[in-house]
Amino acid sequence: MTTRAAREGDWPAIEALLAACGLPRAGARDHLAGFRLVEEGGVLIACAALERHGRHGLLRSVAVAASARGRGHGDALVSGLLAEARAAGLRDVSLLTTTAADYFAARGFVRVGREALSAALSASAELRGACPASAVAMRRDLSGASGDETC
Repeated sequence: MTTRAAREGDWPAIEALLAACGLPRAGARDHLAGFRLVEEGGVLIACAALERHGRHGLLRSVAVAASARGRGHGDALVSGLLAEARAAGLRDVSLLTTTAADYFAARGFVRVGREALSAALSASAELRGACPASAVAMRRDLSGASGDETC
């Protein structure tokens, strides 16, 4: 099993995984450098991305192949991206989800109204319509936090 940053040639596999998981692809390729991947035997089994917008981050495209779920790949990717965000000096990381609010709440994200999200995130395709209006907005404050990234 390998975890690594995405490269340009990875986009078709990422796009296929996002589609299989029912996640939006609009704008994702524009943030390919923010994707982290998990491969098993050369096959993409999980991905997640962090869009950076000034001092604010947007976690997106957290996807795990159905055959690989329950093995901690999503947790590892989310933890790693939160650590990267903190190391880069981001103040917070937000996300939109239609199906995984409980999952992200267990990892320190708090439900907020979309109006509470940083205006800097409005540049993201996710907030401009790639995610439906019914998606739950969540945010995790990174300022002054320390310790386990998944608590």
